[in-house]
Amino acid sequence: MKLKKCSDVLVMGAGPAALCIASELIEQGLNVSALASHSPEKPWPNTYGIWAEELESLGIASLLGHRWKNTVSYFGDGQNNDGNHLVTHCFDYGLFDQAAFQNELLKKCLGLEWSIETAKNIRYTDEITEVICSSGNTYRARVVIDASGHRSPFIRRSYKEDVAQQSAYGIVGRFSCPPVDKDQFVLMDFRPDHLTNEQLKEPPTFLYAMDFGEGVFFVEETSLAFSPPVSWNTLKERLLARLSSRGIKVLEVMHEEYCLFPMNLPLPDRNQALLAFGGSASMVHPASGYMVGALLRRSPSLARQLSKSLSIDPPLDSKALAKEGWRVLWSNELIQRHRLYQFGLNRLMSFDEALLRTFFATFFKLSKKDWSRFLANTLPLHELIIVMLKLFTLAPLKIKLGMIGIVKN
Repeated sequence: MKLKKCSDVLVMGAGPAALCIASELIEQGLNVSALASHSPEKPWPNTYGIWAEELESLGIASLLGHRWKNTVSYFGDGQNNDGNHLVTHCFDYGLFDQAAFQNELLKKCLGLEWSIETAKNIRYTDEITEVICSSGNTYRARVVIDASGHRSPFIRRSYKEDVAQQSAYGIVGRFSCPPVDKDQFVLMDFRPDHLTNEQLKEPPTFLYAMDFGEGVFFVEETSLAFSPPVSWNTLKERLLARLSSRGIKVLEVMHEEYCLFPMNLPLPDRNQALLAFGGSASMVHPASGYMVGALLRRSPSLARQLSKSLSIDPPLDSKALAKEGWRVLWSNELIQRHRLYQFGLNRLMSFDEALLRTFFATFFKLSKKDWSRFLANTLPLHELIIVMLKLFTLAPLKIKLGMIGIVKN
């Protein structure tokens, strides 16, 4: 066994969350070490979407690989001639250039040595935290941040059996005819005309799709949230049936995407000496499934607080340092907002396909300022409550009944 030199902060993980917080800690001039089961240079497997305005506010819109002005959704039943309840969002949406985003964060982490190891156990002494790896090596730090994802076995939380997960199956490829209009992004296409009567009784799914240009499109069948999650096989079958009903055949599969992550994971125990960030800290937005915007917005304040706390004399121990981090990462306001969003998600999961379509058609009747900040989780608590009351006021009776738990399908 080899005992490694003690650092200020040890970051566990190599994905967007780990790189975001590591880069901000380095910016604060802290002595940072990193531990991951694979190289941080390994390409990220999934695509990351975001409303372009979120990145513009952070000054990094150049990291978008694609950007669409023609952003729409469909909430009709696909059977009538009313445009199938086409909703135009008039709000730019983008996909990160994953390589550029990853490389930008790696540049900010220049000089940081990554130990490619598998953590086996974590031990807390009087002042520091030790991470023991399967190799026998032990890494020490005054505080450890687990940014290795929601599957981390080290973060304590009160689990419940019905954690809902968002699942999705997607294809980047070429098709016999365009699955969406030229230069178009479809946030949600809930039209169910390709489903059988039995399938209409099953958990609802929708199409998320976009034109990449030059005859290449990305189409993805998505389940907003369900427990147990809708399987990838079911999503693939539904995607192909949706395309087939429109006379579209898949000619070439360039990439397949599989997504599965929890939407209403309970918040971590904020009294533990191990700090978390990203999925392991339950930072996935329960209303949308997005997290990258939150990583970029919340990592600087966490890094600043840890830098301040690490300079206190006499030195704080790991538990006290982690407590300072948890206090910033999950303030009372953020906790209350998270609970409101989780309440809303739990109500939506009780809605059938027709009711869910009606809900989203109503939701996008809110002002763009309201619905966009709702989905980005940037509304202060008092404004979030006001927006939720506006939505309740706008909603037809069947949605109101569904929101208060009296579902009338």
